[in-house]
Amino acid sequence: MPSADRVRIAGLAIVVLLIASHGTVMAAPRCSGVPVVGSGQATTSVGPEVATGFASKAPAFARSIMAVTANPIASRAACDVLDAGGSAVDAAIAAQMVLNLVEPQSSGIGGGAFMMVYDATKKTVQTYDGRETAPAAATENYLRWIDDTRDRTTPRPNARMSGRSIGVPGVLRMLELAHRDHGRRPWRSLFEPAIAVATRGFRISPRMAASIAHDKAGLARDPEAAAYFLDADGNGKAAGTLLKSPALALTFATIAKHGASAFYEGDIALAIVDRIGDSSKGMTPGRITLADVANYRAKRREPVCSTYRIYWICSMGPPSSGGIAVEATLGILEHFDLAAHAPTVLDRDGGRPDLIGVHLIAEAERLAYADRDEYVADTDFVPLPGGSVDALLDKTYLRSRAQLISLTHSMGRAEAGDLGPVPLGVAPSEEHGTSHMTIGDRYGNVVTMTTTVEAGFGSFHFVRGFLLNNQLTDFSSNPADARGLPIANRVAGGKRPRSAMAPVLVFERKADGSRGDFVLATGSAGGFVIIQFVVKTLVGALDWGLDAQQAVSLIDFGAANSPTTYVGGEHPNVDASDGGVHDPLVIGLRRLGHTVSLVPMSSGISLLRRTAVGDRPAWSGGAEPRREYSAVGDALMP
Repeated sequence: MPSADRVRIAGLAIVVLLIASHGTVMAAPRCSGVPVVGSGQATTSVGPEVATGFASKAPAFARSIMAVTANPIASRAACDVLDAGGSAVDAAIAAQMVLNLVEPQSSGIGGGAFMMVYDATKKTVQTYDGRETAPAAATENYLRWIDDTRDRTTPRPNARMSGRSIGVPGVLRMLELAHRDHGRRPWRSLFEPAIAVATRGFRISPRMAASIAHDKAGLARDPEAAAYFLDADGNGKAAGTLLKSPALALTFATIAKHGASAFYEGDIALAIVDRIGDSSKGMTPGRITLADVANYRAKRREPVCSTYRIYWICSMGPPSSGGIAVEATLGILEHFDLAAHAPTVLDRDGGRPDLIGVHLIAEAERLAYADRDEYVADTDFVPLPGGSVDALLDKTYLRSRAQLISLTHSMGRAEAGDLGPVPLGVAPSEEHGTSHMTIGDRYGNVVTMTTTVEAGFGSFHFVRGFLLNNQLTDFSSNPADARGLPIANRVAGGKRPRSAMAPVLVFERKADGSRGDFVLATGSAGGFVIIQFVVKTLVGALDWGLDAQQAVSLIDFGAANSPTTYVGGEHPNVDASDGGVHDPLVIGLRRLGHTVSLVPMSSGISLLRRTAVGDRPAWSGGAEPRREYSAVGDALMP
């Protein structure tokens, strides 16, 4: 059965169930959804943030507007903007400001983001780069030495918690640029939901409370952060605590009135620079100046697009490596019949993945990570082989990479492909943090945006009600590898660190090969494993016919370029007891030579799909069951 038909039938089934349960499907409130959250019990995870369990969710359907974000309060704020006639970009701005309050460990105005916008009227895709930048004074040793000549010791207390990890925040300039291009509601109005939440307060969610408890030692280092997040005994404020932020309300009001320039110039900029330059308690200060902040510019960039079977896949290009790695992985997988290896025992959580399907995907990812580790960085500083993404995504080249995959044994670790005389060193990096949102408006426009402060709570530096990022630790701290070859992702003044963030838009592929109608949008939080989360979700939706929620909920699995293959041990369809010795998938992977890790995952996937319920066009949404993600839209009529 075609996947589109499955989605329509699933949609009708939801409507029937709602009618059976309630007698009718109510249209009010216009923005509605069922927020289901995780347990809030923190455990160690492979990702950059704590894992907080798994809570099964049903797919969401909406008539004309939908927002899928990392928190129900943010999703509702975005949906209210859409309901008032706002664009998807307008809604993303409102959601980001609310997330700064209710999910501060993941993103905020002290961080950066990548955004993709599909304009349904013009049929265009535009990408926006709000990645942070290193200060002009940064040298290639900025993260490993306090001073290149006088003090060759590591920054104190470490690179992350020092001022050296902080890059010039980019998200506000990026949002303002996107709003200039695609906004429908006044800029000022988009801050009103967050100002209201900051002023009236909100109840700390279980996941936020677990995150605070996990990182209380880091938060305690900053007096302002400690006062906000910790109680009088130095413990994290508990779930259910009413939290207000008059400081952030004032910051938002200033930016709402005067635009993003109020953040990059004047009192707020001065407070940021002073905080980064703090050398109290022996802390190594950063070297960001007022000029660095004032000179920050977000950038419009061209999307990276390639074909995959009957689809076009578009994502972010450098300084993100995520889009290239996702599309390279898919380009390798295109040479295998993945449809023959779909999950079995299908359920609302995505069923049980097929052994060979998981093996093929993990091997393809190893090959893609090997190339991204060697070749991809900020192309404003280090060009890609051949000067564009073409060499890395060339169909013939990817066919040759696919031929390296064995069906009977894992390669363990892949070598980067030979893309000509590119004298670069190899430096894998493990990026952190992040949140993701996917939004569709009544005009058919779509936003898919990944936003981050890097690790949980960023650098722990807190100013004017928001946290500053530790994004510069996404650079390689060493400028050269063991062979002495320069590393593409080394630090340089004004450079943007490489990222794994991979917001994605998928389109039909017309008979003539051109890009057709919008199909779906997705992306994920999760640091360096974002690439794996996004590939899993795309294969689930496009190859295996899973509905929006099943594709998101499906077991997280995959591999970077190491012998370790991850299988999310938090998932109800994984038997993680006794190290996985009773789980068929784990047993099979180990027989194929994989070193399997069952560490719980903390992915943050949202997915938005164009579908139909009956004869009516609709949005279908999938929200991450491992976090507090929520899909909210206008109610479907029977």
